[in-house]
Formats: sequence, C-alpha cells, structure tokens
Amino acid sequence: MSTPRLRDKTAIITGATGGIGEATAKMFLQEGANVMLVGRSEEKLRATRDRLAAGKRAAISVADAADEKATAAAVAATVQTFGGVDILFANAGMEGIVKNIEDVAMQDFERLLRTNVLGVWLGMKHCVAPMKKRGGGSMITVGSIASVVGFPGLGPYIASKHAVYGLTKTAAMELGGLRIRVNAIGPGPIDNRMTQSLGNQMSPDDPKGFREQFSNTIAMKRYGTNEEVASLALFLASDESSYCTGGIFMIDGGFAAA
Repeated sequence: MSTPRLRDKTAIITGATGGIGEATAKMFLQEGANVMLVGRSEEKLRATRDRLAAGKRAAISVADAADEKATAAAVAATVQTFGGVDILFANAGMEGIVKNIEDVAMQDFERLLRTNVLGVWLGMKHCVAPMKKRGGGSMITVGSIASVVGFPGLGPYIASKHAVYGLTKTAAMELGGLRIRVNAIGPGPIDNRMTQSLGNQMSPDDPKGFREQFSNTIAMKRYGTNEEVASLALFLASDESSYCTGGIFMIDGGFAAA
C-alpha cells in the first residue's frame, strides 16, 4: 500500500465551501492531511465538514479572507488544533459583476479586490511564521485564465487575478530561502457555480449556448472539473513538487495556448 502523499501535514483551505475548495479538502484528507476549512459561513462550513466525514482531521474556522484579524485567528486556530501549518491553499475568491469599465461601481471593484487580492496576501502573510517553524511549506494561490488574458466586462476580476500572479512570484522570491514554496494555479472554465454565474451574466438569455460557444474556444472542447483542479493542488502541496516555486500552472484545457 502506498504512503499517503500528505501524511503528517496540515493544510489551510480558504474558500473551503466552494466547489474547488471542497474537492481539494476531500483529496487532501484522502492523502493523509489534517485540514482547516475556512470560509465566511459557519453553516456552510459545518455542512462541508459533515460531507467530508473526516472526524477530527477536519476542523472549521469562520473568516472572511479579507479580514486580517479573522485570518490571523484562523491560522492560530490551525496551529492550536493540529500543531502547525504546512500548506496554504488560498482559494477564496469571487467573480463579481459583469459590467464594462465605465459602469463598474467603486464599492463593487473594491469588494472584489479585497477578497481576491488582499485575501490571498493575508493568507500568505500569516502563514509565513508557522511554516518557518515547520522548516518550510507550500503556498498555493488560485489565479485564473483571467490572470493572463483580458475579457470584456470583467475588468475588476481580470485585474485581481493578474495581481495574484504578481504576489505569487514575489512571495516565491522572498520565501524560497526559508524552504517555503509559492505557486499559482490558473483554472480555465470549471464546471461549478462561479463559471455558471459568469455565463448567466454574460448571456442571460442563452447560458447554455454561451457554454457551448465558449467550449469551442478551448482546445479540449470541454469545461474542467473541481476534482481536476484539486489534483493539481495536491501535486503542488506534496513533496513531489519540491523544486517548484514561483510557477504558474495552467489548468485550462488549452484555452490560453491559443
């Protein structure tokens, strides 16, 4: 029987109640990790933990990713519950409202940047110290195909996801000497709530037609799955990626290759 790939490791997953977050938590638990599930809704966190059925190896902490005090408390709770932090999966994010640049309200732009950019930075910031105590660790951020392209109507989201890649590269340079690896994954359209929301906003009269049209722009002609993204996160969390840092790992079915 093979050794679990994350045996004796502890992971923090933000945005844990979303499709990618829960799929990743499930995979990390299957591979031997302890997991702290972090999200804004205690009710959703409890439901997610119940579905995972991992007993004491899964715990929950209520925190808005952009709230520094709450994020610091979630990290502290992880150390108290499991003894340390080895992995950060900074997955919390939002798609925002699809509008042209001139129509976006200040509060909507700021709210999206707080979650998608400040939330990633705060997770990194507060995980450095416990990872140093462990002698290293792996931070995984979630970008997007929106990190490398532009798209009409998605100005705030595009800007936020470009910023995630900049943070990732800078953190990798700063933390490499501490044996803390920092990498980003770039999902393309994934078959989950967020992608459905974007499709509904872009083509409210024919979201199914939008999906078919968008699928045709992807080399593999289909949307990805939450589990496929989780598998990439597992690789980056594990020692199999021990010489990977500062990398941008696309998981987009070939969309960005065009």
